[in-house]
Amino acid sequence: MNNQIIAVLKSGTVTIAALLPIVNPIGSAPIFLSMSADLPAAARRQLARLVARNAYVLLAAAMLIGSQVLRIFGISLPIVRVAGGLLVAANGWHLINADTAQSSPNPPVVEAWERELATRAFFPLTFPLTVGPGSVSIAITLGARKAAFGTSSAVSLATDLVAVGIVALTVYLSYRFASRLITYLGETGTVVFLRLSAFILMCVGVSIIWSGIVDLVQPLLMIRR
Repeated sequence: MNNQIIAVLKSGTVTIAALLPIVNPIGSAPIFLSMSADLPAAARRQLARLVARNAYVLLAAAMLIGSQVLRIFGISLPIVRVAGGLLVAANGWHLINADTAQSSPNPPVVEAWERELATRAFFPLTFPLTVGPGSVSIAITLGARKAAFGTSSAVSLATDLVAVGIVALTVYLSYRFASRLITYLGETGTVVFLRLSAFILMCVGVSIIWSGIVDLVQPLLMIRR
């Protein structure tokens, strides 16, 4: 019995340790601010909840059925990285060239902003910003590994879902309290901060694209040898 408890705790710890550094909610919080700066504070708080919920659903789905879905469509993980990296880089480029007035920390309240939160919460804030190609790949790999070793029992499944929930909770807390940075930075500091965050986002996208290209090209080089 004790061995089973230790195995379950180890499984949950491995899941958190594998996903949390890739999701990196603290590092993504500044970019979340830059992509929601046109919304009032109440909308950003609600948006943080929606993104955390979407992140949980997306990671859990990738872990449970991700490998089967990719197999059905004949899509490999390197292709997912390249496509997701293009999305990340495109969003970073858009934010770099965005009008400064539109990214002001105190914009006028937009009517009926609640209606657009659900759409914006998934793309681009949940995917590819929070749960990108890297974290999806890790989740799919974890799920495929458990299935291969026959450890996908009900207890193991519940443990993984709890672990993913902990990761989603860190996303919510990081995004929920990230807006305090705007108060500390002031108007000029916020503009500079948002531009730097957009550039970092674009660099992350290029890095994801490059890792996907390397994974695609490496087998070809091995064949030629």
